[in-house]
Amino acid sequence: MDLSQALATFLDESRDLLAQMEDILLRAETVALPAEDMHALFRCAHTIKGSAGLFGLDAVVDFTHVVENVLDRLRNGEIAFSDELINLLLEAQDHIARLVRAVADAAPLPEHEGEPLLARLRLFGDAAGGAGAGGTQATLPAPIDTPAVTQPLEVDAASSVSIGAEHWHLSLRFGRDVLRNGMDPLAFINYLRTLGELVHVETLVDALPELAAGDPETCHLGFEIALRSAATKAEIEAVFEFAQDDATITIVAPNARIDDYLALIDALDEDARRLGEILVACGSVTERELARALAHQRAAAAAAPIGELLIDQAAVQPRVVEAALGKQKAADGRRNSEAKSVKVPADRLDALIDQVGELVIAGAATQLQAQRADSRALHEVASNLLRLVEDVRDSALRLRMTPIGEVFNRFPRVVRDVARELGKKIELVISGADAELDKSMVEKIGDPLMHLVRNAIDHGIEAPARRAQAGKPARGTLRLNAYHESGSIVIEVADDGAGLDAERILAKAVERGLVTADAQLGAAEIHRLILEPGFSTAAEVTSLSGRGVGMDVVKSNVEALRGTLDIASVPGGGTTMRICLPLTLAIIDGFQVGVAGSTFILPLDAVIECIELPAAAQTAGYLRLRDQVLPFLRLREMFALDTEPRPVRQNVVVVRFAGRQAGIAVDALLGECQTVIKPLGRLFERVAGVAGSTILGTGEVALILDVPQLVQRAITHEGRATAAVQPLRTLAA
Repeated sequence: MDLSQALATFLDESRDLLAQMEDILLRAETVALPAEDMHALFRCAHTIKGSAGLFGLDAVVDFTHVVENVLDRLRNGEIAFSDELINLLLEAQDHIARLVRAVADAAPLPEHEGEPLLARLRLFGDAAGGAGAGGTQATLPAPIDTPAVTQPLEVDAASSVSIGAEHWHLSLRFGRDVLRNGMDPLAFINYLRTLGELVHVETLVDALPELAAGDPETCHLGFEIALRSAATKAEIEAVFEFAQDDATITIVAPNARIDDYLALIDALDEDARRLGEILVACGSVTERELARALAHQRAAAAAAPIGELLIDQAAVQPRVVEAALGKQKAADGRRNSEAKSVKVPADRLDALIDQVGELVIAGAATQLQAQRADSRALHEVASNLLRLVEDVRDSALRLRMTPIGEVFNRFPRVVRDVARELGKKIELVISGADAELDKSMVEKIGDPLMHLVRNAIDHGIEAPARRAQAGKPARGTLRLNAYHESGSIVIEVADDGAGLDAERILAKAVERGLVTADAQLGAAEIHRLILEPGFSTAAEVTSLSGRGVGMDVVKSNVEALRGTLDIASVPGGGTTMRICLPLTLAIIDGFQVGVAGSTFILPLDAVIECIELPAAAQTAGYLRLRDQVLPFLRLREMFALDTEPRPVRQNVVVVRFAGRQAGIAVDALLGECQTVIKPLGRLFERVAGVAGSTILGTGEVALILDVPQLVQRAITHEGRATAAVQPLRTLAA
């Protein structure tokens, strides 16, 4: 791993740790945190500080060190959480995130921006700073006096010292290419001073070659280090996190001399982290007891596990060994899980999807040629090839799928901060976070969702006093929900606020000339008026957008992803914004239909059934389907394809979207196909009812139809003819 890769790993890890910090701090507002969460919170800051120190990011190290002091007092019970402290720690987490972003952008780190925060943090982090958040005065133990790291560490290779029981012992063997990969072994040793006192560093030069054969870029040195520190083994391990691929590192707990430690290192398989090492790390058994147990095991040549031998020698209690075994199994499980995950650059994944798309097109062409050749053997081979191509396609697409929870996890903090700013009480309920979506779409849907969430908080949910007057609970509810439907993913942002005022929206639309005063619009059509550019009914300007301000941008962003935005609102009952997106922007299963010699593609997941168009419905905008009314539209009329005569027999493809059904009248049903989605040019990207294009096996271009728009069009326009039909129940309801 070179330095740039190590830095990229640090940035990714820091973002994950900062997100974990935020999640824990938000939970601290509502519940008492268990001990493991308190330790996890401390480890997040400690790991960021330790990793930043390896790259010389002093601004990150200095600021995070003060945060770490506060978190250390919290986990030790010397202070307690309060609203003031949680707000302060969240601000500190934001500042660390800004520092990390500056590193990622190669921008100068702000030197003085965090000083006001540091002053406030020191009031909680210093024992002399007064009463803690819990209202009690706490006294910290005297810190270890460690020298500042101003000069490189001088290592005496010839000295030797015995190690006392109070020392940790570190055995370091760096790989030969560690210097070429941008790592400096002395930088790691220098950083150990931030954890405690370096009692002694012994440099092992046995592997050094003759001077003439030496290479200044090759590392041949090993180090044996005695460290006096109150740090845990996990905290010491974190120092060497970025050198794990270029070094063999063994950390042994106190309570043994160096000879015993070296003998243990020689005897144990370091990579396997055997049970004896885990027991030592837990402090349940001393090194001497372990050494005697190993000697006994070798002498007896027995297959008995080391844990049983320790129990036999009365070194540890059986329950301690059981706990260590459980810990070992958990560690093995984590390592196995990590071994199954591989990080792949996004551009390589995109290139793979593009190549699979071309393979799908080539497979379809092969299948077509096999059919034309009228060769049974060739047709069978082509069918097998097409099946394998489908499997490869599905596997490749799954690589790009990621849970929508990646976006949803941003909003607990947003809801908290905006609600506090507006003086409202709001509970965020998230469901369906495990629903998967193409990663490229996950990255692009975040901003539209952010706007909808902020609008729902600002102008959807009422203030506590108004809710009390309306007989509602003082705490409002905002729901984020995601689920799959008909080959799409539906994302809902729903609030239990006052709902949209249809009369006010219509009056504003008439005032702006968007509709005429005598226009007869349904509730859904009135609600969609707020999606017009610049439309707003807000009585006053606030620091947040009013409902409708910027909603045209949300609509445009959603439509750019081939999605739709629907609005449902109940006066006094709240508003639901429903975004429907395709699961992927790459490859789908399609259903081909023919109209006037042209071929169109419908997403197969949206197709319910196919029926023959009854003669009685030829002139109507609806048809009867099993004693129900089904609105439908004709692609011939929609795309002005009446250049060829209509066939005597026409078909209707019944499609479904968002719980509503509609029919699409076509001339011919051409069957299923794999469809590689190609974007339309700028001239055609906003054509109504068209979501994209694809290349058929014949080399011809076919348009992919936008089912949500077609269903809406059928219900809104053609479906009006059903108003006179009283006995029938409409499928569009």
